[in-house]
Amino acid sequence: MPVSKTAIIAAMPQELAPLVRGWSAIRITMQNREVRLWESEQAIAACGGIGMISARIAAEAVWQHSKGSVREFISAGYAGALIPEFKVGEVFIPEEIVESVDDQRLRTVSGSGILVTAGAIAGGDQKRSLAKNYLARAVDMEAFGVGDVARVYKVPFRVIKAISDELDFPMPPMGQFVDAQGQFHTSRLLLYAALRPSVWPVLAALGRNSAKAGAALTEALAQAIHQ
Repeated sequence: MPVSKTAIIAAMPQELAPLVRGWSAIRITMQNREVRLWESEQAIAACGGIGMISARIAAEAVWQHSKGSVREFISAGYAGALIPEFKVGEVFIPEEIVESVDDQRLRTVSGSGILVTAGAIAGGDQKRSLAKNYLARAVDMEAFGVGDVARVYKVPFRVIKAISDELDFPMPPMGQFVDAQGQFHTSRLLLYAALRPSVWPVLAALGRNSAKAGAALTEALAQAIHQ
């Protein structure tokens, strides 16, 4: 019987790159989407793209690849702060996930506070609205999708997110660079930025923030795997 492993689901490969360095890697196709998988003796990690549909597909891909030998699903990655106390690089482990479209809710096996899963990359006004409507501390786009798969298969579920943008961060319109398959197109962003020098400092700050969040996320996930 296969060894039961921790399943870690993120949106983008860069969120997991430091963690999965040296793991075996494969690519599989599920529901006409490419999912990247990395596997070690203790865990399987997957990236399927941005958004809840992509997260569900990636979680299902891990379940099928492991033949159901998953001891826990973890939704991992970056999140935006909805409270001013959260700073870049802080790790947030929520106890409840709220899906913003239908107001569905899921509980995790450990944590505190609320994370809201939104249908789009949230800017300043959207963040304040989500914070007010759901009393949430942070926002992402995938956690509820992973949790829904975990609920179907009756597997424990938790969320580990690192803050990559603070409440007042002037987020550029990043959603226009995400395609229907949940893939982010850096080339489109670079073309957009090339014509708008005013956004260069913001993108540079976003890059630094992502690196800091990634380091914190990697440490938290490594601890989770070895618990």
